Amino acid sequence: MLPDRTDDQEDWSANKFYSEAKEKLNDGSYPAAIKLYETLESRYPYGRIAQQAQLEVAYAHYKNDEPASAIAAADRFIKLHPNHANVDYAYYIKGLANFNEGWGMLGFLLKGPFKQDMSERDPKASYESFEIFKELVTRFPESKYAADSRQRMAYLLNLLAMGEIHTARYYMKRKAYIAAANRAQNAVKEYPPTPATEEALYIMIKAYEALEMYDLRDDAERVMRINFPDSIFLAELPEVGAKAWWEFWKN
Repeated sequence: MLPDRTDDQEDWSANKFYSEAKEKLNDGSYPAAIKLYETLESRYPYGRIAQQAQLEVAYAHYKNDEPASAIAAADRFIKLHPNHANVDYAYYIKGLANFNEGWGMLGFLLKGPFKQDMSERDPKASYESFEIFKELVTRFPESKYAADSRQRMAYLLNLLAMGEIHTARYYMKRKAYIAAANRAQNAVKEYPPTPATEEALYIMIKAYEALEMYDLRDDAERVMRINFPDSIFLAELPEVGAKAWWEFWKN
């Protein structure tokens, strides 16, 4: 049987490279798409098609689970074409590449912020991703990627806050009350609009109580009662003697 005939890429035009790469991208053949995009740019480094290839190769790297390459490609596009009509997409891909939370957005909505294990989340990646999405929505508020970016920012903000809560819980269980109060206080100050604020205030109340710092304890409880009058944490306070605080976090 004769081997299948293959096109000689030496004769391919920029449009041919682009259409073939786009087809591979749509089919999920990301390594092949990346190779074609890179060949296109090396053969035809100038013009609209080369620019589009530079942008789409970032997406191909992202889909191929190569976040570092996706970020590098996006950064390169932003540097070369800062005023390009689609530069907002480069920021979006860069943000997505840093957005490496295992559950993703759907998992966050289904599982809830308090049911995820924050110990394995890299806070540096969360912070960097947040800053990238923030730059996108600040520079391009009308971008079609702005709404999704804002949602991801809210999610990331809560991840960062829950990272503080996770550490505060650790200190509470080891009776390091000053450290626990400080981390909880940081969650309240740095990430006030997040759901984590509720538990942070509770930790502050219990930590200050253990430290016999009753004025600070009363201040934290007053803030909690105003902002979270129906809190499940608040319901525990009148029965402190009936249930040790560390038992509350066991479930």
